[in-house]
Amino acid sequence: MKTWEIWLSHISTVAVTVSGFAYLWMKYAIENSDPFTVVNHPWQSAMLNLHVLAAPVLVFVTGMIAHSHMQKKLQSRVRTNRTTGIFSMAALPIMIITGYALQVVTGALVAEVVLVLHIGSSSIFAVTYMVHLVNSLREKRPATLAANRTFSRRQTA
Repeated sequence: MKTWEIWLSHISTVAVTVSGFAYLWMKYAIENSDPFTVVNHPWQSAMLNLHVLAAPVLVFVTGMIAHSHMQKKLQSRVRTNRTTGIFSMAALPIMIITGYALQVVTGALVAEVVLVLHIGSSSIFAVTYMVHLVNSLREKRPATLAANRTFSRRQTA
């Protein structure tokens, strides 16, 4: 993967995750004392806007890295960090479909089921993505340290 693909993936994931959970908290966890207001927090609509605008970027980036990262890793014989990647990518289609469905469903029961599926799949995606990233950094660290040692030995010789 190219560096800009990695950063775009991380930034869009953070934007979608933080805005989604912030919106969830503002909408369902905060109670406003004013019975005539439609929002519970002044930033609630901004979080929803950020979430809705960042989500297509995440979908685009995921499609973009499907070939440069996912397909190559699945075909590789190296099996490290594969489980978290598979769980993360398995949750993604459910998260995407339910995210779009939330905007168009009208029935209260259907909307509630879709919301639960969206929150559940989003939580799985966020956690497995984070664990996948931490595992990747742990795998790269020994190789980076070894490369730095080799480089410093060459300079002193």
